[in-house]
Amino acid sequence: MILDAPSLLRWYDRHRRDLPWRAKNGQDADPYHVWLSEIMLQQTTVQTVRPYYERFLKRFPHIHDLAQAPQADVLQLWAGLGYYARARNLHACAQHIAEQGTFPRDLDSLLKLPGIGAYTARAIASIAFNQPVVPVDGNVERITARLFNIEDPLPTSRPLLARHASTLNAHLDAQKRPSDFAQALFDLGATLCTPRNPSCLTCPLQKNCQGLEAGQADTLPRRLPKKPRPNRYGVYFRLIKPDGAILLRQRPSHGLLGGTNELPGTPWEDQPWDFHDALTFAPYKGPWRHRGQIKHIFSHFTLYLNVYEYLLSDNELQHDIKPSFGKFLFLNESILSGAMKKCILIGKTDPVL
Repeated sequence: MILDAPSLLRWYDRHRRDLPWRAKNGQDADPYHVWLSEIMLQQTTVQTVRPYYERFLKRFPHIHDLAQAPQADVLQLWAGLGYYARARNLHACAQHIAEQGTFPRDLDSLLKLPGIGAYTARAIASIAFNQPVVPVDGNVERITARLFNIEDPLPTSRPLLARHASTLNAHLDAQKRPSDFAQALFDLGATLCTPRNPSCLTCPLQKNCQGLEAGQADTLPRRLPKKPRPNRYGVYFRLIKPDGAILLRQRPSHGLLGGTNELPGTPWEDQPWDFHDALTFAPYKGPWRHRGQIKHIFSHFTLYLNVYEYLLSDNELQHDIKPSFGKFLFLNESILSGAMKKCILIGKTDPVL
């Protein structure tokens, strides 16, 4: 099958989304903008990414600005976007590119950069450098499954979908406009060929769509049943000084939420904690007041955290707190994940918070 690229590109020229990282008509895409947006968009929606991208670009307008910044500044600006390894890899990648002096253009060189996999490399190569390759994200997987009526379920069908997707740009018009063609596929998946209730009758590719012809496009791609997401449990202790500073420690630089700040507390376990057992991880004698429980969903487990609070008085400040419990910080000095922001805010009593 030769995809009707002319119809898709005509549709894109009329209906392309206005996104802050997208080049204006007639202008070349900036590889820094493309790369930054693609890293942010990994497992994150456009609506969520947009304000982060704009703040990030205002703070780091050029890749050299990002490369020269302390990693703590990068993490602080990233805080709340999740998947913090992306921010660490982003910073390392910027430093590597700054050292090399130029953004690599070919797939092999792009794939050697920290945090850049097959999809991101193809997205940068096609959108920023007009190379005739097809980046395959969730939108393109869905479009491909419907165009070729592929009934094999995800994730086992991914290699098959990737092989078919690589042929989508066979038409000469797609080869002439690789950047626009890749973004046209993204926009088609985001606006018409959506996961639920696709707008098949207004789709520029309806004549190519074998799934539509078979009457089952809206059921594709199929997926294997998801395994239940396990629960994990923890207890955190919110110790607050009279001036509003909060005792926070820093998580290890690698791993989940790496490099962010958190309240002192227990490890995360498979079973709920007994409060008396959890007290052995408290930074201070208390008495501690229960402020509530937060729920935070990660991609591979659901986390439940009970939060206890103690407000220090002026005459208690002389008591030593072990350095392993962290140091007192104001919120504007901290790097807080989404889960930790919930822990900081739940049941708050002090207006300084």
